Amino acid sequence: MPNNVPGHPTATRPREPGLLPFVPGHERYTVPGGSALALDLHAGDRLRVTDPEGLHTGQLLAFDREGRPDPGALDRDPVAPAPATLACLDAAGEAARSLRHSLRRRGIALDGRCAAALFDGESAPGTRFETEALRDLTCLVCAAGPSLSLDGARAPATDLEVEVERARCEPPRSPALPEPLADPRLDLHVERATAIAYEIRAGEYVQIIDVAGRQCSDFTALGAAHLERQREVRLDATVTRTLVGGAYPGPGLYSRYYDEDMQPMLEVVRDTVGRHDTFGLACTARGYENKGYYGHPNCSDNLSNALAPYGVAPKRAWPAINFFFNTRIDANNLLSSDECWTRPGDYVLMRALEDLVCASTACPDDTSPINAWNPTDIHVRVYPAKHRFSRALAYRKRPEASPVLTRETAFHPRTSALTRHYSAARDYWIPASYTATGALAEYWACRERAALFDLSALRKFDVSGPDAEALLDYTLTRNVRKLAPGRVVYSAMCYPHGGMLDDGTLFRLGADNFRWTCNDDECGEWLRRQARELGLKVWVKTATDELHNLALQGPKSREILADVVWTPGAQPALDELGWFRFTLARLHDAAGCAVLVSRTGFSGELGYELWCRPEDGPAVWDAVMAAGAAHGIAPCGGQALDMLRIEAGLIVRGNEFDARTDPFAAGIGFTVALAGKHGEFVGKAALARNREHPQHALVGLRLAGRESARGGDDVYLERAAVGTVTSATRSPLLDCAIALARVNVEYAAPGTELDVGKLDGQQKRLPATVVPLPFYDPERTRIRA
Repeated sequence: MPNNVPGHPTATRPREPGLLPFVPGHERYTVPGGSALALDLHAGDRLRVTDPEGLHTGQLLAFDREGRPDPGALDRDPVAPAPATLACLDAAGEAARSLRHSLRRRGIALDGRCAAALFDGESAPGTRFETEALRDLTCLVCAAGPSLSLDGARAPATDLEVEVERARCEPPRSPALPEPLADPRLDLHVERATAIAYEIRAGEYVQIIDVAGRQCSDFTALGAAHLERQREVRLDATVTRTLVGGAYPGPGLYSRYYDEDMQPMLEVVRDTVGRHDTFGLACTARGYENKGYYGHPNCSDNLSNALAPYGVAPKRAWPAINFFFNTRIDANNLLSSDECWTRPGDYVLMRALEDLVCASTACPDDTSPINAWNPTDIHVRVYPAKHRFSRALAYRKRPEASPVLTRETAFHPRTSALTRHYSAARDYWIPASYTATGALAEYWACRERAALFDLSALRKFDVSGPDAEALLDYTLTRNVRKLAPGRVVYSAMCYPHGGMLDDGTLFRLGADNFRWTCNDDECGEWLRRQARELGLKVWVKTATDELHNLALQGPKSREILADVVWTPGAQPALDELGWFRFTLARLHDAAGCAVLVSRTGFSGELGYELWCRPEDGPAVWDAVMAAGAAHGIAPCGGQALDMLRIEAGLIVRGNEFDARTDPFAAGIGFTVALAGKHGEFVGKAALARNREHPQHALVGLRLAGRESARGGDDVYLERAAVGTVTSATRSPLLDCAIALARVNVEYAAPGTELDVGKLDGQQKRLPATVVPLPFYDPERTRIRA
C-alpha cells in the first residue's frame, strides 16, 4: 500500500546509515592497510575485493583444507612473491598475533610462496577484483604494500574491502560470531530471554558479545571466596559510580567495578560500544506487570535461576551492570532509554581481579525499544589469564565502517615509561599528562623553554594526481593555486551550506602532490566523493597510520632542533625555515632516518612539528629529548596543550565548531578567500551570504576572579542567554579564568560586559568581559620569531 494514501497509517521507515543490513550469505570484511585476512571459502562462493582509495597492489593466496598451497582454487595464477604477506605475519601488534593464530588453527605455515597480485598499483579508487572458488579452500587477502614516503612520492598501503557471496547458505537468524580474541577456555551462548552462570578465576578475561546488535545484557558477579563462607558479596553499581566518578568505567585508569565492600572485582579492558547503564536494576517481573504483561520473562528471575546451583538466594530485583543499555538521565533527573548502540559483534572485555561467580542474560524485553523490539542472543567467552589484551575503545572512520581498536603511537615505547595517564584521541592513545611533572609544569615548560607533544592521532591524507590542485581548491576555503611547494596553509573545509566539516593544514609537497592534515576521517571520504562527482583524476590516500608526528614547541625549540636535524643542500636549512614552511631532513646526518620538519604548531609559541614513519618514532623522540635536556625540555600532554591553545585563541572541532558553524562564527573567517579565488568552491554562496549577515562570533572572555567556566555554560546579558562557552581554562600566565565563547554579534565588541551562568544560570553568575583574541601574544610575535 502506498505510504501517502489519505486515511492509511504511515509506516515507520527509519534510515540506518551506520548499520549494514544483515543479509544471509553476504559477508563483509575490512582488511586494514598493512594487514591480512584469512577466509574459509566453499566451492561456488564468490570473493570480491575492492580498493576504495586506489593505487593498491594487494595480494591473494589460496590453500586447501590441509594447509597446502592451492593457487588454482581461485582461478588466479600466482605471479608475485609474497614478502608483503610475510611481513604482515612478522609484524608486532595484536592484528599480526590474531592472523598468526588464525593460520595456525587452519594448519597453514607461510613461507616464500608466490601470491596473486590483486591490483596493478595504479588502479583508480573503487577498483574491484572478483573471482569464484573452484573448490573448498582458505584464502588470504593481504593489504600490505610499500611504506609511505615523506615527500608524497610513494603512496601508503590502505584498507581493502572484502565481500563474500556464499553459494549455499542456510539462512541463520543472526550474523556469525566474531573470531575469538584467543583460544577461549569457555565458549557459552545465552539464548534470547535466558541467563547463564559461570565461573572465572582471578586474572582471566570475560568477553560479553552482542551477537546481532541492539541487544542488552545484564551482568552480575559475586566473590567466589565469600560464597564458600556462605556470604554473598555482590558487584555494586552505586559503589562503582562513586569510586570511579563516572556513569560507568571505561578502559584506562578508572576502569574498575567494585563490590559492596569497596573492593575491586573486575576491570574493563575493552569496550567497543561505550554506552551502558549502571543506574537501573535488571528488569523485573513487577516492571512487566506494571505494564500489563503478566508472566513475562525477566532478567532478575533468570539471574536467580541461573545462580541457584551456587547457593545464591533468589532476588525479586537484581542489581547489575546493564551492558549495552542506552539509558539517559535528563535535566529533570528522569530516567529514560532508547535502542542501544551496539552493532553485530560489539563487545565488552573485562579481567577478573578475584575468583568470581558470574551470570549474564540476554534481556527479554520486547515491550520497549531497548532491544530494538526484537530480543536476540548474547555470547560469552572466557580466556585464560596467560593472554594479554590491549586496553582499547572502538573507533569507526565512517558510521558503517568496521571498528578500529585504540592503538599505541610510534612514540608509546617512550611515553609509557613516563606516564600511565592517557586519553583516547580517535583510534590512538595520547598522553594526557606525565607523572613526574603534571599539566601545570608542562604548560610552563612550553611557555618558558620547550615541550614535546605526541600528536600522532591527527588524520593525514595524501592527495595526488594531475587534478589534485583543482580538487583541493574546490573543497578548501583557501586559494590553493597560490600555495607554492614547500609551504603550508591553514584552511577550513566546508559543506555546501557553509558549515565546517573540519579545519586543518595543507602541505604542498610538489606540483601535483599535497598532504591534508586534520582531525576527522570524514575529510578523506568527502574529498573522494567530490573527486568522483567532478570526474577528476586524483587519488586521496589515507596516511594516518604511516605518518606519526611530534610537536616541539617553545622559545628554545629552534636551538634544540639545530642539534637534531640535517638538511640536504637542496632543502631549506632549519634557520631558513619561515612560519608555515617545511623542509625534508634527516636525523643528525645524511645517513639518519628521514623526517619532515614543519614550522607549525598549536601552542602560540615558536615551534616545529616532526613527521616520521612509525618505525623511526623512538629514534626521533630520543634525539629530541637528548638535545633538549640542556634546555629544560619536558614531555607534554593533552591537558597542558588545551591550556596553551585556549590562551592562543586556537579552535578545535567539537568545541568551537561543528557542521552547523561557519568559519566566520568559528573565528577563522580569514581562511575564506571569497575575493581571491577563481571559480566556485564548496560553500561559496552560503559563506558570502553569512559574511554579510553574520549572527554569531567567537570571542574571548576574561572572567573576574579565578573561578573557571566550563564548555557548554551559557553566556548571559541580564536574563537573556546570548551565547555559549566553547572552551575554558584557568590561565596560568594571566592568573585568571578565561574562555572562548560563541556569542551573538551584537555583544561581540571588546569591552562588552557579560555573565557566564553557573548552576541554572540564574542563581550564580561569573562576571566576564569580552576581550580580543588571542589572549596571549596578540601580535603573534613569538610564533613568528
